[in-house]
Amino acid sequence: MGNRKKISADKSKEARKALYYAKLNDVPTSPRKMRLIADMIRGVEVQKALGMLKFSTKECSSKMEKLLLSAINNWEQKTGQKAEDGNLIVSAVSVDGGRTLKRLRPAPQGRGYRIRKRSNHITIFVDSKNNDTKE
Repeated sequence: MGNRKKISADKSKEARKALYYAKLNDVPTSPRKMRLIADMIRGVEVQKALGMLKFSTKECSSKMEKLLLSAINNWEQKTGQKAEDGNLIVSAVSVDGGRTLKRLRPAPQGRGYRIRKRSNHITIFVDSKNNDTKE
């Protein structure tokens, strides 16, 4: 690795240490369906977001709920405070497309229709209200 690239990588690693997040890769639902849930909890207080996810009828909300709990626990471990005292909010949620499995389904007259089984990667960032910066 070149020197400039190493310096840049070290800077980005140091910047990541100050953030509180959790990441889940290769969730076997389409990114479009997961973004509906992500848009629902973005910018909301953590306790309210957990309630919204718990009582949502979407199948993927349970995975998002577990990931949010993981992000909260990461925040608690790094800061040494309790989540109830911190006035936490979901500062950012990103859903990126993951690996796509390509399958064939039998179709009439000997043809085969393609099926794309999509997956996604989810990243949830959590921060306290007084530390939240609007850019």
